[in-house]
Amino acid sequence: MMDTFRKTGPPSALRVEAAGLRWLAQAQDGGGARVVEVVAEGEGWLETELVQEGRADPTAAEDLGRALARTHAAGAASFGCAPDGWHGNGWMGEAPLPLHEPDEDSPGTWGAFYAADRILPYLPDARDAGAVDEEGATVIERCARRVADGAFDAPQPALVPGPVARLHGDLWSGNVLWSARGGAVLIDPAAHGGHAESDLAQLGVFGTPHRDRIVTAYDEVSPLSDGWQERVALHRLHILIVHAALFGGGYGAQTVAAARRYA
Repeated sequence: MMDTFRKTGPPSALRVEAAGLRWLAQAQDGGGARVVEVVAEGEGWLETELVQEGRADPTAAEDLGRALARTHAAGAASFGCAPDGWHGNGWMGEAPLPLHEPDEDSPGTWGAFYAADRILPYLPDARDAGAVDEEGATVIERCARRVADGAFDAPQPALVPGPVARLHGDLWSGNVLWSARGGAVLIDPAAHGGHAESDLAQLGVFGTPHRDRIVTAYDEVSPLSDGWQERVALHRLHILIVHAALFGGGYGAQTVAAARRYA
């Protein structure tokens, strides 16, 4: 019998999390990354399998890189689209996450989506928290304009069949569990359609073990676009500005420093 874990919280946050887990799990049959299994859900609670944690090792990290490439390759209808079965916005921690209805006819562009939905919505709260001052806000806004104009748009990795990848969306180290039975298991997604480089960049924000091996293995099966290394800080900008909005402190300085590179 499967050991399970039950969490409680805002009903909408748990429902979109469950939808995201199921959407990401669709890629597992094609070799995609393993995600924690949804066992049951109800109003204000979500029950998933319990992952007995072990230690990360290089082989598991390489396996995760190859599997994550196949998850991204499952694709999505449009930038910022919600996972199947969900209508409305999502959550990234306690921060609202703009999501849209899937639109295969008009997938949009990464730059326009990223500026409008992943950078600028969090700037007012980051300023109110005292994490970003007027000068810093100007830098972030200038960066966002360049992003929206497409200055940093780039092709998806080679395995992704269309313009939009299927993302975990909040892939920092705490959302990668290393199972005692072997391999990585992903939890707590903020799943949406986006650019694959965003997931890979987020892995480095708080020091995921063996990240270099994850990325190298990923690149071997799904080569990344030229110049991806120069875009890493830009793809981290979303998670940084969310942290600046929620927690203030030094996250604001990190956000401004990242934005300045592209402003």
